[in-house]
Amino acid sequence: MTDASSLPVQTPPPVEARSFTDAREAIGALQEIYDRNTAYLRDSLASLAAGEAEPDHRFGAFYPEITVATSVSGQVDPRRAFGHLPAPGTYSTTVTRPELFDAYLAEQLERLMDIHDIPVVVGESRTPIPIHFAVRGDQWVSGAALSELGRPLPDFFDVPDLESTEDEIVNGTFEAQAGEPAPLAPFTAPRIDYSLQRLAHYTATKPEHFQNHVLFTNYGFYVDEFRDFARELMADGGGGFESFVEPGTQGGMVTLAEGTTTGEPPAREPQMPAYHLTRPDHSGITLVNIGVGPSNAKTITDHVAVLRPHVWLMLGHCAGLRNTQQLGDYVLAHAYVREDHVLDDDLPVWVPIPALAEVQVALEESVAEVTGLDDWELKRIMRTGTVASTDNRNWELQATSGPIRRLSQSRAVALDMESAAIAANGFRFRVPYGTLLCVSDRPLHGELKLPGMASEFYQRQVSQHLRIGLRALEKLAAMQPDRLHSRKLRSFEETAFQ
Repeated sequence: MTDASSLPVQTPPPVEARSFTDAREAIGALQEIYDRNTAYLRDSLASLAAGEAEPDHRFGAFYPEITVATSVSGQVDPRRAFGHLPAPGTYSTTVTRPELFDAYLAEQLERLMDIHDIPVVVGESRTPIPIHFAVRGDQWVSGAALSELGRPLPDFFDVPDLESTEDEIVNGTFEAQAGEPAPLAPFTAPRIDYSLQRLAHYTATKPEHFQNHVLFTNYGFYVDEFRDFARELMADGGGGFESFVEPGTQGGMVTLAEGTTTGEPPAREPQMPAYHLTRPDHSGITLVNIGVGPSNAKTITDHVAVLRPHVWLMLGHCAGLRNTQQLGDYVLAHAYVREDHVLDDDLPVWVPIPALAEVQVALEESVAEVTGLDDWELKRIMRTGTVASTDNRNWELQATSGPIRRLSQSRAVALDMESAAIAANGFRFRVPYGTLLCVSDRPLHGELKLPGMASEFYQRQVSQHLRIGLRALEKLAAMQPDRLHSRKLRSFEETAFQ
């Protein structure tokens, strides 16, 4: 049998690179290349499966690419956190799904052109599109027909190269080879495609349903409350939202503002179900129930980050660590003790995770507005302090040993399993973040919830807590991007794209 690596590769005719001074025209060119090349791969796969193509060669196509070059530094407004090149030179990034990232690409390109007064060049990269990322969800391919070819799929098409699908750019460890362009964006196209597939798998909703303002929670009670709130909005005309999307078959169950619903619930509950109150410009709200544990918290934020949301917040329950706290009190995190270990390889624990003033103010103001309390009275139900996150669900069983001593030394006021991972990944991926937790038990003081107490507590507190989170997102959504995307999240040499 012939070695697959020696087979000739058939590709679409090469596309000549073009220069643009208009962002919309550049995005149109990206879309043309992407549509043509992915269609070629899909058609080739279908022909191969149907026996219409000879299996004597490989099929390949490449991602579109944006390249910019400048020999001088632009006049950069020091208040801007992104949109400018760090130094003279050549920069590039591969692009996937231009229609999904249309608004994002337009903002990034317009800023770049405005600051540096340079054109952008759109062409084909040399990065192959894996067949798995070109196939659409509604395309059915016979596995039996492919097996009859006598060769595995990688013999005919490029498949995901996980060794090169890394986070070196956002982790600050990327080193460009001599003569190669520097990165223009924080994620490459294969890395984005990988996450888009994972999002659909974990949440049972399509990536295009995700909104720019995200709530994460660790309890299903918040889902129930959010679902009731969203359905009431849709029944009353939407309240400014276009649709409500729940997990479902074929990527989501959609309820429109006029009340019609399409799609069916999934056959089984997804691992981390997502719910979306959508607006056409993606300025709506997404809620994801991440369940329990730092591993889920890291996993979902690893993937949501490629959509470049404007902010994400953690709303959930925690253990209160102080004897002055009461069940139902709130904790606004301004620092984190990271003993969850899920990000130790990507973001060392010695890296501080700073509180972001804009997010902190929005959350505190929202607590005051929803509860009707302010100033001294607000302090009665809310503490601002350090939140500790652990990967040990039964940490309280070691009450007389190291963990408790470290909690005291850190001045922690609350403990959970997810908040530090969500905040740390927000820092790592340059996504503004914040945490507002609700005290649901005080294990250090022997105060655990009895079944009846728990039911009453959840009914009373979850609704208020969710309304606080929604109010905070309203405030953050009203801010200009340059105010929300803090300079505190940018390192010495950053990509021009946010």
